[in-house]
Amino acid sequence: MTPTDAELEILQLLWSSGPSSVRAINDELNKRREVGYTTTLKIMQIMNDKGLVKRDTNNRSHVYEPIIMEGNTKSTLLNTFMHNTFNGSLKDMVIHALGDGTSSKEELEEIKQLIDSMQKRDLK
Repeated sequence: MTPTDAELEILQLLWSSGPSSVRAINDELNKRREVGYTTTLKIMQIMNDKGLVKRDTNNRSHVYEPIIMEGNTKSTLLNTFMHNTFNGSLKDMVIHALGDGTSSKEELEEIKQLIDSMQKRDLK
């Protein structure tokens, strides 16, 4: 199941901070933009119904935890984006992403190192 943009934003918070209450997630969302508590609650309830998160009801404030794995979700979303936007071409996607000139020297160096290590691995 592919999460919506709002669900993905909540999942990212859960992945980074671990199991959290609706209040904690809503507080984090409000650091970015104003989001009503009931809106956050409703989205998280829907996410629970969809099987994206699980809810622990043992305490007064329910705690939510992601069920879907961060890496798998990001890979699925990226592959879908690549196929829908760049006709499945990884090369075109990377060229477009790097061609806008917003990458720092440090990021480019990390990318070079990753490519080097991938090439070395493939030569073995």
